[in-house]
Amino acid sequence: MDRVTEMKAAIAAAIAVLTALWGWFGWVVVLYVVCMIGDYLTGTAAAMRKGEWTSQAARDGIWHKCGSIVVVLVSGAADLLLGMIIDHIPGITLPFEYTVLICPVVVIWYILTELGSIVENAVALGAPCPAWLGTIIDKTLDVVDGAGESVAGKEDDKV
Repeated sequence: MDRVTEMKAAIAAAIAVLTALWGWFGWVVVLYVVCMIGDYLTGTAAAMRKGEWTSQAARDGIWHKCGSIVVVLVSGAADLLLGMIIDHIPGITLPFEYTVLICPVVVIWYILTELGSIVENAVALGAPCPAWLGTIIDKTLDVVDGAGESVAGKEDDKV
């Protein structure tokens, strides 16, 4: 085997092992982390290009990311709690096996907001961007919002 084939095989094996350990949701979380890093880096670059970069704004961006991580952790805890309630309290049953619901929707919502921000930052850096890309991200975000709101049963109450 040549080096390229060995490298491809090693990468494929690593991905297979990680998928077996994490499942699909693990990769969604990895994508979320990559998008957060990409947004921070492109936002920093855009601010530097405009001459508006400040350490305070950079810290605010990091605090914003920390806050979103806390929300994801809370949604994961809510999923865990809901699963435990369904599994251990008699009389509460669902017509399907509950594993997760809240956390994936929250993480996907954050990914979409990060992607929208990355596109805005890229445009601020001077990159041409098709108008439909932002529209697709916004509409997908609306669908995810609608899914979350339909599960919650309320459309008026927002935190």
